[in-house]
Amino acid sequence: MKKYVLLLLSLFLGFASAVQAQEKSSDTSLKGKKILFVYGGWEGHDPVPCRDLFVPWMRSEGAEVITKDNLNCYTDTVLMSQIDLVVQVWTMGTITGEQERGLLKAVERGVGIAGWHGGLGDSFRNNVDYQFMVGGQWVAHPGGVIDYDVNIIDHEDPVTKGLKDFHMHSEHYYVHVDPNVKVLATTTFSGKYASWIEGCVIPVVWKKMYGKGRVFYSSLGHVAEDFEVKENFEIMKRGIRWAAQSKYAAPEKWLSPVYAR
Repeated sequence: MKKYVLLLLSLFLGFASAVQAQEKSSDTSLKGKKILFVYGGWEGHDPVPCRDLFVPWMRSEGAEVITKDNLNCYTDTVLMSQIDLVVQVWTMGTITGEQERGLLKAVERGVGIAGWHGGLGDSFRNNVDYQFMVGGQWVAHPGGVIDYDVNIIDHEDPVTKGLKDFHMHSEHYYVHVDPNVKVLATTTFSGKYASWIEGCVIPVVWKKMYGKGRVFYSSLGHVAEDFEVKENFEIMKRGIRWAAQSKYAAPEKWLSPVYAR
């Protein structure tokens, strides 16, 4: 009788766990997600104001958010095994080998990661393994803060569906990009500040996988005020929600190679 009861209890717990995982997978909000928000580095990219913008929003969606202003959290194996998502705002910093390995291993086994501008795409310039995970690296912003357009090129993806092209007054990021990322939005350079890149189309928003982990990046967001552009803020919110499902949803088909096989 005791074995029978234990068997029923085991089946019930397994069913409950499966239901909970399914609920998390089907929920497009951040409800119940555990998020690590890491901020610091160069203050010119508003790490603290961005924290004060995004953390309250994530909590309003039902997420449990842990904030850290140092990179040692990446070496905390218990913490990194418990979280669903990393949101990183850290520009022009340095990261130790142990910290980098802790982050990359977590993403590889299924933790999502999301970020924007230099906070994810110009964090650790000497760490190519980190750049391999992100899918790109900032290299220039000709003209500094200028006017430019962002063009939505994927109108079916949930991150950009229903959004139209929009205008930005910010740093115009020229990035070196993994040719296998799934590009959702692009921008075109005029050549006004660097004649040799006139007409060049560069990705602005992309998603990809790193192992089992979802990776989301947008080059928009030089300062917190850039998120006053409603399309920019909406894209980032959707990208964070998408990356937070990493542990609970099946991997997407994301490869879209530029070069012919």
